[in-house]
Amino acid sequence: MKYAFLSALLISNSAFAASQFTPNTNQQNALNELYKHLHQNPELSYQEKATSQRLAKELTQLGFSVTENVGGFGVVGIYKNGNGPTVMLRADTDGLPIIEETNKDYASKVTVIDKSGNKVGVMHGCGHDIHMTSFIGTAQQLIEHKSDWQGTLMMVAQPAEEVGGGAKAMLKEGLYTKFAKPDYVVGLHVSASAPAGKVAIAPGYALANVDSVDVIIKGRGGHGAYPHTTIDPVVLASRTVLALQTIASREISPLEPSVITVGSIHGGSKHNIISNQVKLQLTLRSYNPDVRNQQIAAIKRITKGIALSAGLSENEHPEVIVHESESIPSTYNNPELATRITTSIKKAIGEDNTLKAEPVMAGEDFGLFGRTDENVPITIFWLGGVNPTEYESAIKNGTKLPSLHSSKFAPDYPLTIKTGVTAMSQAAVDLFNKN
Repeated sequence: MKYAFLSALLISNSAFAASQFTPNTNQQNALNELYKHLHQNPELSYQEKATSQRLAKELTQLGFSVTENVGGFGVVGIYKNGNGPTVMLRADTDGLPIIEETNKDYASKVTVIDKSGNKVGVMHGCGHDIHMTSFIGTAQQLIEHKSDWQGTLMMVAQPAEEVGGGAKAMLKEGLYTKFAKPDYVVGLHVSASAPAGKVAIAPGYALANVDSVDVIIKGRGGHGAYPHTTIDPVVLASRTVLALQTIASREISPLEPSVITVGSIHGGSKHNIISNQVKLQLTLRSYNPDVRNQQIAAIKRITKGIALSAGLSENEHPEVIVHESESIPSTYNNPELATRITTSIKKAIGEDNTLKAEPVMAGEDFGLFGRTDENVPITIFWLGGVNPTEYESAIKNGTKLPSLHSSKFAPDYPLTIKTGVTAMSQAAVDLFNKN
């Protein structure tokens, strides 16, 4: 995604003029403080208790009917403002197990003990603190300007995005049946490769299907000096890693994006021991659900074929484990809705600051909100987060910017939040008014 917005940026670098939905100085200062509080107090997936309580408090003070602990530590706020469509705005709330290295005076110093008993840092390294602050700022603007719209505003603070579980849990608990069925769902995600003050939208596919797959390759171990008496799983694993590359290059249409990455390979314990098994850990990425199914089927076929060629019996064939609980579908931005939102955001922050984004192979469980039997139209847009001066310098000098999930990622939060609130508020009002 590096510098994906460069060509558009070079067209214009103008700052947007304030709209009626741009936070005033006092509101912006309060949002900045909320951001720093959230940034300094991150919580890992499935542990977002204090974060959800703070968001629930903010929504309650604005007059929302608030329900906590939906699908874990999820929060749902409903504000009915006459007859009209239901517009759902979503933010994600969990942090990442990263030790922050930004050297900011508001940096997170939180550490926790993980499930394995290890001490880990916790950081909002994916911008969820920006998302939540923009979410609350948008709620404030929409309540302040409630005479400008009619309908039901549905604010959803979703936990456990980083592990692909939060959206599933909230939907399973009846998000669309117990609360309201939205007519539109809108979200935003901060970008580490676009300057603050800009917004970018990709109509159609925006983010990828994501699957985590384990492949346990079996063999018959023995002494490293007598390999002829064994069936070496390290050799079979090596053959497998190379063979898997042919799925994208020779089995899937070159017109269909597909990635199969072997991110981890573990086997053996000593120089002169041939082990009994090797474990591979894969990440699969695609957009088309049919491609996803083709990837998985091919992995199973290829690994079995290699085992057969080595003379292994059926009970020694590899195990292919697809972690369905962690799988998330691609995010498909409804083209009509994406176009409407683009028009709204151009009105709010200026045409030069509203860019067209390209699809990326990152994943987001936001896509699940549109993958229901209800077939709800959804759109998520990218919110530029890089200080504009730093961005221009990186382009000029060819230096790399810290990416999302980096311990050094530090967005230009005042400008990013102001842009997010302004853009999201205008988009929501126009959806309520069917503009």
